[in-house]
Amino acid sequence: MLTTKECRVFEVTPYDSVAPLYAELFSDMLDTRPLERAMLSAFAELTNGPVADLGCGPGHLTAHLRSLGLDVFGLDLSPSMIALAREAHPDLRFELGSMTALELEDGVLGGVLAFYSVIHMPPPELPVVFAEFFRVLKPGGHLMLGFYAGDDPEPQEFDHKVTLAYRWSPATISELLRKAGFAEVGRLVREPIDGERFLQAQLIMRKP
Repeated sequence: MLTTKECRVFEVTPYDSVAPLYAELFSDMLDTRPLERAMLSAFAELTNGPVADLGCGPGHLTAHLRSLGLDVFGLDLSPSMIALAREAHPDLRFELGSMTALELEDGVLGGVLAFYSVIHMPPPELPVVFAEFFRVLKPGGHLMLGFYAGDDPEPQEFDHKVTLAYRWSPATISELLRKAGFAEVGRLVREPIDGERFLQAQLIMRKP
């Protein structure tokens, strides 16, 4: 049986103070983003077995993946986000946890979704996170990663409204994931819409 362990103590995160506003602004985001819906649908078709939505926030994408037929649970570092997710989607499982040290056994997941949940990660820590993603996926499992994109091969800091964040070149992120053991399946890079400032990127990767 697939289980995770909740740590007893989690520090308050920057997202705890904005959790209700975040949920209000983004819970229906897919309604106006057909390209993201298409990528998520492709990810769902490619994926077999349990899926973890890492950095799930208020659970809107967890619920969307369930609607696509996936066995999915959400995990987030923010207690406030987890509380909102559990309230909004009581039929789904949401737990506290950190992407840098997932309390999951090796090779237990068929899929990992990390949708804009690594954008605040300091660049030196990103290989550790990608190694964790690789570890918990079974062979043939898929990762879908969403992030803010740019053309510079080096990560670029920017003033995210919640806390410091980074833009990445899709080629650089893909190479980091290749070094972690993944193979690229496909990518989407689209122009900003609806007040977005930067290019938006999604990658689908496979664990051989």
